[in-house]
Amino acid sequence: MDDIFQNIGNRLTLSQRIERTLETAIREKKLAVGSKLPTEREMCESFGVSRTALREALRRLSARGLIAIQKGSGMYVSEINIQDAVDTLNLYYDLKFDRNLLDQIIEVRSIFEPEIARLAALNRTQKDLEDLSALLKDFDSCDPDNTQREADLDNRFHLAIAIAARNPIVQITMEPIYSLLPRMRNYIYGNIDGEKAHTLKFHRAVLEAIRKRDADLAHQSMKEHLDRTREIYMKHMNPDNF
Repeated sequence: MDDIFQNIGNRLTLSQRIERTLETAIREKKLAVGSKLPTEREMCESFGVSRTALREALRRLSARGLIAIQKGSGMYVSEINIQDAVDTLNLYYDLKFDRNLLDQIIEVRSIFEPEIARLAALNRTQKDLEDLSALLKDFDSCDPDNTQREADLDNRFHLAIAIAARNPIVQITMEPIYSLLPRMRNYIYGNIDGEKAHTLKFHRAVLEAIRKRDADLAHQSMKEHLDRTREIYMKHMNPDNF
């Protein structure tokens, strides 16, 4: 680790330079996941900085989830998991949510989800089929007055397909997008007669194609579902709803 913990100098803000140095070491795996960092005193001596500057850098690294500070034990390089990435994107989408973002999301779904359904048909497990079937059953039997639950079950069905694709990048990409959808679907199910029946029809078709491992049919069924979804959103969602 001698090439990491070297004198920082004083040309830039010290805490920022410390943060950048440690982040680079983590990115380059010079500091491995789970490894313990030197003590504050040791790092202050190695970097040639004050404890105040070091602590500010460590605080920012901890806030970003790159390190974990455990009282009485020390500081460790954190393991970044799928949920960490999803949570960051969730925050971004929540802050950016408006009609423009909705239009972009609908476009992205039309591009990605048919291919995701294709992957799910090829890679799904028996557990995936059981999960999808249970979600579809719950959606079908859900009280029509409980549009929020209907919207949530619809969202979870699409997420389960993304999980069945067995590609973690798919889940990281799509889960934050799906998290935005219940607020729009809640409006649609509550205001457009018969839309739940259309959704059930498409979900059953997608599930059956995935069950049969028919990748082309899964792709086509999902495309038809999303074409319908896009049509409904464009017709009934207006800027006053945001």
